[in-house]
Formats: sequence, structure tokens, C-alpha cells
Amino acid sequence: MVETLNLRVTPEVAGTPARLTAECARSLGVDVSRIKHTVIRRRSIDARQRKVMINLSVEVHLDAIDSERLKPVTIDYKNVSGAPACIIVGAGPAGLFAALELIELGLRPIVLERGKDVDSRRADMVAINREGKVDPDSNYCFGEGGAGAYSDGKLYTRSKKRGPVEKVLNIFVQHGAQPEILVDAHPHIGTDRLPAVIKAMRETIIACGGEVHFGTKAAALLTDSQGAVSGVTDTTGKEWHGPVILATGHSARDVYRFLSDAGVELQPKGIAVGVRLEHPQELIDRLQYHSPKGRGKYLPAAEYSMLTRVRDRAVYSFCMCPGGYIIPAASAPGQLVVNGMSPANRGTRWANSGMVVEILPDDIPDSNDGDNALKIMHFQEEIEHRFFEAAGGTQQAPAQRMTDFVAGRLSADLPRSSYPPGLLSARIDQLLPKSVATRLQEGFRQFDAKQRGFLTSEAVLIGDETRTSSPVRIPRDPATMCHISLPGLYPCGEGAGYAGGIVSAALDGIASARAVAATFQ
Repeated sequence: MVETLNLRVTPEVAGTPARLTAECARSLGVDVSRIKHTVIRRRSIDARQRKVMINLSVEVHLDAIDSERLKPVTIDYKNVSGAPACIIVGAGPAGLFAALELIELGLRPIVLERGKDVDSRRADMVAINREGKVDPDSNYCFGEGGAGAYSDGKLYTRSKKRGPVEKVLNIFVQHGAQPEILVDAHPHIGTDRLPAVIKAMRETIIACGGEVHFGTKAAALLTDSQGAVSGVTDTTGKEWHGPVILATGHSARDVYRFLSDAGVELQPKGIAVGVRLEHPQELIDRLQYHSPKGRGKYLPAAEYSMLTRVRDRAVYSFCMCPGGYIIPAASAPGQLVVNGMSPANRGTRWANSGMVVEILPDDIPDSNDGDNALKIMHFQEEIEHRFFEAAGGTQQAPAQRMTDFVAGRLSADLPRSSYPPGLLSARIDQLLPKSVATRLQEGFRQFDAKQRGFLTSEAVLIGDETRTSSPVRIPRDPATMCHISLPGLYPCGEGAGYAGGIVSAALDGIASARAVAATFQ
């Protein structure tokens, strides 16, 4: 017999198997000897009150173990070598999950990725960290796995579609991710583990008859006599034929430009702009867990989420990375932009998050040349270039203590930071657009009023954070998933403006693959 219990227990009970088993026996009113196995199916931390508690959903096997319930959920991918082809531009989460879904539906994916494979990318990222050298096709944004491969592996999504989300998580586990991601309220693979998972996904695609081509950048769309998209041409002139799932990620600005130059309808999309804020993790632990001793033995590195509104615009934390570090995320020379990530154990001494201000298309003046679809992208580029110039043309990041930023003064010194290329003291309050800086200053005051100690000289602002989402939306028909005026083109994922993270991008890739498959039925 199997019983499911919803328990609210202390961290010590949740973290000690024998104590958890005893609590299950007490809750069920049975002798502990009858419990042969327990499985935690859901886990979340409730730190809203002074006493931190753990909410658990526990599957309890009484008298015997039901082995069928313990079997992992896997997909049996078939060989599609002789099936019709579909071209996928981009090997980020949207592209990879689209490819796996196509195989499941009996179609052959051909994935074109401008960057390198997930292992070869490492050398180019080392060059950014040590030499400030940015390869425009292989960096933290471009390459196998996309921006997510080396920027955390955070799998939290606001999607209410539990079944599809569980499918995404099970596919990750099938390809080597830790099973805990099926349990945790805020699942996280870790930047140190995610590359191996991505590589395993690629191996599945190839083993099933699909193709993955690295160093292959799409340069133009092919159309047939009816004006429908029938493939792409790469930068060498080679043609790739089939319906096109465009899953390039939010930093492929050259793709937006060639689409705009070709007369493809695009729309400006709101983003958020700001900085990375880095605290000592120990301080965040003390604040979030309401304890001068921090997190103790049984709690993970603490997270936080901040949100307010200042003069009718949202000011909020974004992509919070407990026990993480900050990385240089420029995707071309002449840019400076940062991002955050965490290893699987979230074990560093720092906590960081994006601290950003909402930017809407109406906030940015229209362009004199009428190129308004790309005006938010141009706004991003201007900020990134301004910070690059302030850093003397290097990947060192301008930085300012949090209290100095709020007070509007240069920091005389800077705390030790996780950012590999190093920091230099600068007036971030002057480098950011005034509308962003003043809203952040007020937002920080409000956050500190809610959680005393959050606004501190121990925290440092590191700039700039601009790649929160795509600055462009590629419009599509919600029923067919095709571009509104180009049949055969399926804009997909973050780069098309329809996702905001690994899981939502994966879900959009799956939906796009299903839309393509429907045209072959």
C-alpha cells in the first residue's frame, strides 16, 4: 500500500531520513517498521515566519515497496533517419527540446548552431575572463545549450501547465540531470552539471538520425514560389531545406537585423535594465532565515525575490543566484554586460541577482530612420557600449557599493567579488539612464524597509545587466505558431519574444515542433 502525506516539518526532520520516517509513521498512526520506503515528491521552504519550515509531499510505501511507482519516466526515441526534415536554427533549450519533440513525432531535426559544442565553448569563455577577448560566435550566449548552458541551469517557471513542465524536467533527468529537480519548488541543475546534460541530449538527437551542425550561422531565409519559407542559407552559401524553427536566443542581434533588412515584420518588446547586485551569501542567509547563525546544517543557500513599483514601472530582482558568481556575458566585441550563475552545490561565498527596471517600448523615442522594431535593441547596445567605454575597453566591470549608489557618490574602495575579470570603481548611478538609476535607488530604499539590512555597504552593484529578455518580438499566429505573414517560419523561444528562461523556452520549442508536425499529417 502507498500513502501520500503532506507534511510541514523542521529542516532537521526533512534533512534526516530516520526522523522523517518516524514523522511519517506518527502521521499515519502506524508502527515505523511497516514503512519500507519513502519518496519525497515535492519540497519547498517556507521562510516567511521567524521559524523556517519545510513543506513536503511524501510517498510512503507500507509493508512492501511498489517498484512500479519508483520507475523513472522516460521517452523511447525512435530512429527518424528517413523522415522529412525540419530546420532548427539555434541549439539552446528551445532548439534542443524542439528537436527531441520532432523525433518523438516522427520528423528529422537538422539543428544549425552558430557557436561551438558545449565542451569547446569553454576555451572561449576563459579568453573572455582572462583576456577580455569576445568571440562573436562562441561565448556565454552563443554555442550549444545557448545562454543557459553556462549561466546557472535554473528551471523555475511560472507556467501552470504542470504536465508539460514535468515532461521537460523528466527529459532533463533522462539525460543525466539530478532527480531532485523533479521535487524542488525551485529546481536547479547547476552550471557545472548542465553541459553534460546538454551533450547527452545532442547524442540522443544524432543517434536517432537527426543532425547537429556547429559553426553554422543562418544568414537568410529561403522561400518557395508561394512565398512560404522553405529553408535557410548559411554564411557559406549552403542551403538547408525544410520548415524553419527559429530559436536563436535573445542575443542574436544579427538575426534581427537580417530579418529587418529582408522586410520581415518585427515588433519592439519591453525588457528590463539594471545591474547585478552581489551580497555576501552569509548576509542573505541571516536575513532570509531570520537567524544570526545563518542557514545552519539543513538549509540550502538562501534565495530572495524583490518587487516594487517606482513611478509606474516595476523594479525587481531577476535570476537570483545563491552561492553563485557573476560572469561577463557580452556576445560581441565592444560590449560589456554581466549575468549570474550558480554551481549545483550553490557553494560560493556570494549571492547575486539582477536588479532591474522595467522598460516599455513607449519609454524609448521612435527612431528618425523609422526602424522602430529594433529601437529597444539599440537602447540595449548604447548602454552596453557606455559601460564598455567606462571600463577602458576591457571586460572589467564598473562597480559601486550599494550604499554609495543610493547616495550618488563614487566608492573609495570595493569589496572582494566573484566577477573573474575584476571590478573598477565607477559612478553606475551616472552610467545608467537616469530613469533607471533613480528608480533603482528608490527601489533599494523600499527593499531595505521591508528587509532591514538588505541595503548595505557590503553589497556591490556590478554593471550592467541588459540581457533580461529579447528586445524584439517576432509576431506569430497563435494557432499555427507560424510568422503572421511567412508560412513555414516558426519563431520560437526567448529570441522570438515568447519565453523567459530554460523551461519556458523548452515548452515553446515543444509547442513549435508540434505545430510543424501538424502540417505533415
